[in-house]
Amino acid sequence: MKVKIVVRVSMNDEKSRSKALKITVGISGVESAALAGAEKDQVVVVGESIDAVVLTRQLRKGVGHAELVSVGEDKKEEKPAAAAAVPFVWSYAPSYPGYNSDLVYETRSSDPACTIM
Repeated sequence: MKVKIVVRVSMNDEKSRSKALKITVGISGVESAALAGAEKDQVVVVGESIDAVVLTRQLRKGVGHAELVSVGEDKKEEKPAAAAAVPFVWSYAPSYPGYNSDLVYETRSSDPACTIM
């Protein structure tokens, strides 16, 4: 069963946000982690068999104040099935028969008077 955990963490700068995400993805069972909220102060974690208390404790130890907001089952949004795409059929131009061309070879006469040519 996938679990969705939302933790509010006091993060003031980008460094603390990246540190919170590193701590979050380091916990076993985490499949995805993202920042949420208007001020990007919430960490949303989705995964299987994640202990919310361990996650919150690790965030408190690494970043600072952390408050567990919600723990619940991850609900995937059902997307309507798209209409089956019809494959495009390529139409090829008809081939034209080739024409025969005669090759002309020129032979030079061997004139014993001129040795250069």
